Amino acid sequence: MTASTPLRPSDALVSGGQHPGFGRIKSGDVDLSHGVALYLEGISVSFDGFKALNALSLSLDVGELRCVIGPNGAGKTTMMDVITGKTRPDEGQAFFGQTADLLKLREPEIARLGIGRKFQKPTVFEDLSVFENLELALKADKRARGSLRWRLSGAQRDRIDALLAQVRLTDERLRQAGTLSHGQKQWIEIGMLLAQDPMVLLLDEPVAGMTDGETARTAELLLELEGKHSIMVVEHDMDFIASIARRVTVLHEGSVLAEGRLAEIQADERVIEVYLGR
Repeated sequence: MTASTPLRPSDALVSGGQHPGFGRIKSGDVDLSHGVALYLEGISVSFDGFKALNALSLSLDVGELRCVIGPNGAGKTTMMDVITGKTRPDEGQAFFGQTADLLKLREPEIARLGIGRKFQKPTVFEDLSVFENLELALKADKRARGSLRWRLSGAQRDRIDALLAQVRLTDERLRQAGTLSHGQKQWIEIGMLLAQDPMVLLLDEPVAGMTDGETARTAELLLELEGKHSIMVVEHDMDFIASIARRVTVLHEGSVLAEGRLAEIQADERVIEVYLGR
C-alpha cells in the first residue's frame, strides 16, 4: 500500500461485518474516508536476531473494537510499539488512515494525529486529584498552561465532568489519585486518553489486576466507546475477551495465526495448540 493506494469500501467492515459509520469519528488531518483506521502490511522487527514481528499484516476499521490475543512473545507489544512510533520496523508499511505514514512520524506527532495508547501499568499523577489528572490531559494551548492567569473554561469543566461520568469516577473526582484502587487508576488513564480526543485507542491489558466488578465495568465502558473510537485491546483474560469481543486476532511468533469471531477462534486447532490449550 502506498499513500495514494485506495482501499476498497468493501474491505472496510467493522465488527459484525457491518460497514462503519464514517461520520462518527472526526478525521482531522487523517483521511478515514475508506473506513480503515490502521493498516499494517509486512511489518518485521528483529531484536538481536530474534524476530519479534514476522511479516505482520492486519487492519483495524473505523469504529471497530478489536481484541488481540496470543502467547507471551507473540509480538503484541511490539506491534503497538510500531504503531505509536516507539519502534521502527526493519521492513513493511504502517498507515493511519489513507495517507498518514506512521513510519515517517515521531511518537509525539502520531499522538497528536489521534492515536492514544494505554500501557498495562497505569501512569497517573498520584499526588493530584482525579479531576486534576483529567484537567492536565485536556487539549489546550501549552503556552496558556504556563500562564498564572490560565483557568478552565466552563466548557472544559463540563468536558471533565462528562469524562468523570464516562469512566465511572464522578464520586472520586476530588480524591487523590494515589489513594484509588488499581482498577480506578486504569480508568483515570483511559479518561486522560479520551480527554485528548483520540481516533484510535490502543489498550494493553486494561483489566490486569482488576477485581471482577472492575473488570465488568471496564467491559461496559469499552462497549460504550465502540463505534466512537477505533479500539485495539490486547488482553489475556479470556472471560473479559468473551464479554467484549466482536473480532479477534491471534498473534503467534510475530504473525497473524488466526482471525475471526471468538467462537471460530476457540474452535481453531492451531489456536488451541499454541495458546488456549485443551
